[in-house]
Order: sequence, then structure tokens, then C-alpha cells
Amino acid sequence: MSKIVIATDMWRPEVNGVVRAIEGILPFLEKNNFKIVIIHPELFFTIPFFFYPDIRIPLFPKKIVRKIIEKEKPDHIHIVTEGMIGLAARAVCLQKGINFTTAYHGNIPDYMEHYIKIRVSFIVKLAYAYFRWFHNSASKTIVSTKSLKQKLEGRGFTNVVVCPFGVDTGLFVRNLQLSIQKYKNFVPPVFVYFGRVAVEKNIEEFLECNLPGTKLVIGDGPARKKLEKKYKGKAVFVGWKTGQELVDMLSLCDVFVFPSKTDTFGFVVIEALSCGIPVAAHNVMGPKDIITNGVDGYLDEDLKKAALLCLNLSREKCREKAIKFSWEASAESFINNLVKTE
Repeated sequence: MSKIVIATDMWRPEVNGVVRAIEGILPFLEKNNFKIVIIHPELFFTIPFFFYPDIRIPLFPKKIVRKIIEKEKPDHIHIVTEGMIGLAARAVCLQKGINFTTAYHGNIPDYMEHYIKIRVSFIVKLAYAYFRWFHNSASKTIVSTKSLKQKLEGRGFTNVVVCPFGVDTGLFVRNLQLSIQKYKNFVPPVFVYFGRVAVEKNIEEFLECNLPGTKLVIGDGPARKKLEKKYKGKAVFVGWKTGQELVDMLSLCDVFVFPSKTDTFGFVVIEALSCGIPVAAHNVMGPKDIITNGVDGYLDEDLKKAALLCLNLSREKCREKAIKFSWEASAESFINNLVKTE
């Protein structure tokens, strides 16, 4: 049996792509005889992050991180995030001469534009310099798409490898009959966004589109209250939905509109496709690595145009695309890219 320590600044009960990426491969790691130890924020005293209160910042985690690594003596160490826990794990590994891998999930330098309101080039360059410093000390940096790999390599990142994410195609299956019974008050066609409701997701572009039927927003986050108030009567906000309740609601939807220009992958894209929902998005990293234009979605700068065109696409083709993204294949790729600590 191999032992792996996974260090992450994001973990349950948070709901985001980082957490889902870890959760998705855990069953397959266990199936392949891995003992898994997760170093996460609940092990430490934390304070809320100023820009993103839902994210908790652990204070002075290095001592505990070192104790865990020394006690567990893992065969592999994988650092998922670049926050305080990630920094502590990285420092311990370098001090002890331990090999490790990292993951680059969030496109944080590009997110900064949305939070500081203006694009200050030297701040973005400084952010990339930090992430380059952080990741280039790893034996490998794992990313989810070829587009992200090319972008990071263009920024001077080294040893970048691609490991696509997956989708639970057993859970995300369209169940139209039940959905009609539960959500019959939605006027068709139903255009949906689901995921985190945050400024960097660019949801307001979707809400501004003049579309027929119903605009539905499934999810929660720091921007929800503001958007719900601004678009009252123009869109339906239903908060977080998970598991079968999420699938039932998605099953009634006709098009998934994904307005984000900063996501590195977009789990929600393949979850929508798995439910037979075509995707309208911009031709940017993430969607362009998944969508075949005119087959399972449309990529266009005009989201309204893309969304309306999606109404004519085959739900079966959408499902066929999703099946190509399995968690088993993702876990296999992840395992193949791990390195021995010594």
C-alpha cells in the first residue's frame, strides 16, 4: 500500500472546483491501494480571507504540517493550493529534500482584475512571479487542460503536465419526467447558470442577455445577494443544490450558459453535458478544451447568440462528450504523474 499526503487550503464544507477535484479522485486512489492523509484548514486556527470571506486562512500551520509529514512518512506528497498550508508543505519538503507535486487550479492572477477593479499589469506580473516561484520547485505541476499548460509555459513555468478532470456520469443523468413534476412553474426554454456566484464568474453578462423563457441561477457565493436584488423578477435564484436535487433541476434546463472567462476548466461544463445540456460559452480556456462548436455547444463572444443556437443541438451528443471525461481516467493520469518523496 502506498501513502499519499494531500495538502490543501480548500476543503469541505467549501464547495468549489478545488474541493471537487480532490473528492473526484479519492475513491479511485483508495481502489488502487493508496492510504490518503489530507492536510486541510480544519486542522488549524483560521481567519476569513479579506477578499473572499468564505475562504479561511490558517495561521502558522508549518509546525503542524511538519509533524504530520514526519509522522506519516508518505510515499507521495501532493500540494493542491498555494496558500498558507501549501506554503508550509512546500517549505517542509524543500528543507527535508522531499520530492513533491503541485496542482495549478485557480487562475488567480486573472481573478485579481475583478477584485481590484482595474488591471494593474505589475501586480499581475508579480502574482505570476509568485506562482512561478511556488510551482517550479515541484517535480511536476499538474493542470487540467492543454490550454492552461501552454499558458503557464509561456509564463516560464516548468515541468507542467496535463491531467483532465472527470464527471460522475452515473449521477448526472437527465431525469425529465421527475423534473417536470417538481419544477413545472419554470417557463421554457430554461437557460441556466450553476456554480459559484462570484464576480470573477462574469454571471452578470448572462443576466443581461435578452433571452426568452426563464433565466435560472443555481448556486451561492459572495455576489449572490447583489445580483439577486439587481435582477429581481428577471432571473430565478435558487441557491445551492447538490446531488440528485441538482440533477433534477438541471434536467428541466435547455441550455447551460457559462459566461466565465477566467476558469481553468469548469467542472460545471461537463456536468451540464452529462445531463444532456448544450453549453453556450466564450471561446476561452476551459470551454474551448471541452466543447465541439456546433455539436455539443457554441463558443462565441455573443453569449445570447450562442445560447439561442444551442437550443437546436442534440442532447445525445452532449452526453456522448461527457462520457469521455471519467474520474477513473483522471485518477489514473494523476497516479501516473506522482513522484516518490525520496
